Amino acid sequence: MLENLLQWLSVDLLLGLSLLAFYLLGWACAVHALSSARTAQGTVAWLVSLVSFPFFAVPAYLVFGRNRFAGRVHAFEARADDIEQLLRTCDDALAPFSLTGADSPGWYRAVAQLSRSHLVSGNSAQLLINGQATFASILSGIARAEQYVLVQFYMIHDDLLGRELRDCLIERANAGVSVNLLYDEIGSWGLSDSFLTPLHEAGVNVSGFKPEQGRRNRFQINFRNHRKMVVVDGHTGWLGGLNVGDEYMDRVPALSPWRDTHMRLEGPVVLQLQSVMLLDWYWATRQLPALNWQPRPAGDLPAMILATGPTGPLEAASLYFVSAFSAARERIWLTAPYFVPDEAVMKALQLAALRGVDVRILTTGKPDSWLVHLAAYHYFYALKDVNVTLMASREGFMHQKVCLIDDRATVVGSHNMDNRSFRLNFEVAVIVDDPALARETEAMLAEDFANAEQLQPRDWDARPLWWWAAVRLARLLSPVL
Repeated sequence: MLENLLQWLSVDLLLGLSLLAFYLLGWACAVHALSSARTAQGTVAWLVSLVSFPFFAVPAYLVFGRNRFAGRVHAFEARADDIEQLLRTCDDALAPFSLTGADSPGWYRAVAQLSRSHLVSGNSAQLLINGQATFASILSGIARAEQYVLVQFYMIHDDLLGRELRDCLIERANAGVSVNLLYDEIGSWGLSDSFLTPLHEAGVNVSGFKPEQGRRNRFQINFRNHRKMVVVDGHTGWLGGLNVGDEYMDRVPALSPWRDTHMRLEGPVVLQLQSVMLLDWYWATRQLPALNWQPRPAGDLPAMILATGPTGPLEAASLYFVSAFSAARERIWLTAPYFVPDEAVMKALQLAALRGVDVRILTTGKPDSWLVHLAAYHYFYALKDVNVTLMASREGFMHQKVCLIDDRATVVGSHNMDNRSFRLNFEVAVIVDDPALARETEAMLAEDFANAEQLQPRDWDARPLWWWAAVRLARLLSPVL
């Protein structure tokens, strides 16, 4: 009987200590949230849940509560001098092409401050519409590489397109070209050893981007590298919305036709893109490979790279959209497969429409996530009184991330209009300041609009209560979507 009593006391003591530990952790996390959460609503939500329900809230906070990737910041501090020297080398090489005068639009100067970038001349840019054109261009460019190839994608599948890319990289590695391949370990979840082993055997440098590396970063799995970039020999680059998978080539019927856009670049701006890839590679491998930093002009277009991520004190992606939308005088044409913007971006769009700017937003009509799709209806409904044209694609999945500002600026990249792209993901885009390219982008988007149906938010008032309840619930979850 005494033995049973002692056993009961030990179990009871263990349970009590566990409860105490969780409550203490809850209070500790609440103090952290109080000092680090970026919105009042987020702070209150975390405080209430961490103090009231620590058993559920503490694990959730450790994964989702952080919005600044401190682990990457500390890793860069270890070789700050070397990294700064490389960035200065890039800046010095681009100095003769720099366009930083008073003639540059104000929002370009704001972007320059947000991402250590600036407008440079001497570039050419080509819109690549959909998967066939994009990967024909990328694979052809890789096949002509003479010195090195840098390849980075959020998502790589072991399928027909993935193996085609892999074989192309192996061929270049066998020819003596240095090849680096970086993929996001969450986005490329399930990428097998059978896919990666031939790359290793051919001498391709392969690494996964995993934010949880290191003891202090073990819970930071919510940060992802969403960039899709390729650079060949420091002279040619590609970036945009396409990952590596058969769905991007219209080989997955459920999502076909897949609508997406990439851009091919030549000229000094490629060095800006290369510097972004170099820093990502350093985080993944702690290596800084030797690269070409001699710019080669290829045209006369001004362009700049915008790289954003959860490492700085400012929410660069959100501020970029606010700055661009606030500067628009004639039009904002935007494609966004996921439309879950923050309050600042919403107000910038509303104000632009009230100024008489032609604001058009195209989203996908066939979602790959019903929760995100439902949340978008809340934000579309909030635009019903400000003369914004809202559209949804009629067929397939619309995944492109393109923005046309006035008759001048074309933006193509990986940014979605959601909290994840604004605050949690590493993203990249190119801004090209050219009226001729703007006209080409206008024609491309006009065709997309012609193949879309117009949304009528005013008609949604008649929808059933259960639908509105689902929309509002999805909207509450939008900060973590």
